[in-house]
Amino acid sequence: MIDETVAEIRAMRTHSTSAVAVKATESLAELLDRDYRTVDGFERDLEHNAGVLRRSNPSHAALHNAMREVERTIVGEPTSVDDAKQLLEETIERVVDDIETSKAAAAANAAERITDGETLLVHDYSTTVLESIEAAAMGGAHLTVYVTEARPRTLGRKTARALAGMDRVDAHMVVDSAMGYALRDCDRVLLGITCITGGTYYNRIGTFPLVVTARELGVPVTAVGSGAKTIEEFRFENEFRDAVEVMREPVEGVTIENPSYDATPVGMIDTVITDDGVQN
Repeated sequence: MIDETVAEIRAMRTHSTSAVAVKATESLAELLDRDYRTVDGFERDLEHNAGVLRRSNPSHAALHNAMREVERTIVGEPTSVDDAKQLLEETIERVVDDIETSKAAAAANAAERITDGETLLVHDYSTTVLESIEAAAMGGAHLTVYVTEARPRTLGRKTARALAGMDRVDAHMVVDSAMGYALRDCDRVLLGITCITGGTYYNRIGTFPLVVTARELGVPVTAVGSGAKTIEEFRFENEFRDAVEVMREPVEGVTIENPSYDATPVGMIDTVITDDGVQN
């Protein structure tokens, strides 16, 4: 389970950073079925596997925090292998619940600030953003939502399909380069959060030009996500995906660069909403 989860995270087959943290935490349950002669052996294996999972995507603050929390809670505490396994089982349940509860609370806080008749623009794919919009719509708000296609992986299409299934939501999709066209009709940009650290907001590639364009046009930008994605001591590492996503047939003399994330000064974001509340 752990090896498969690491491979899935590295391949970015799970598109939500919160979902990645949950899957990684749950995969540690594999250790419950292993045999250990000593508590030290159990703890070494836990630290090793938590480290492997954490390094499988060094850009995900939620993943980093989840693995660190599991380690902090368990290492040095149990006096027997049975106690260690029981504590791991309890910790997995608690950490997963904390992630899901924080995400839901952040979405609820954002939904409260979405008003009836608003036109929003969203980018790429964020389950927290989708939950925010769905909660607002279920509360009676009629919304128009533009979603960018989010090339090269076109995850905006996944977002568009989710929006199309929501009552009281009129979904539109545009190519990334049409963001300026769409923004002129928008009241707000609503984005997810990969990580906020050191005064920088990290999110999917395409976020920076979207924020800059929105500011130029006077459209406020809101970022929503779990507070666990805001972390002080964290070294964000961008990922560069396979060039074939951009161009299927290589061209001699052309280097294809395919970064996964954009870095945006957090001061350019008008509002950051987490489970802890709202920061303007």
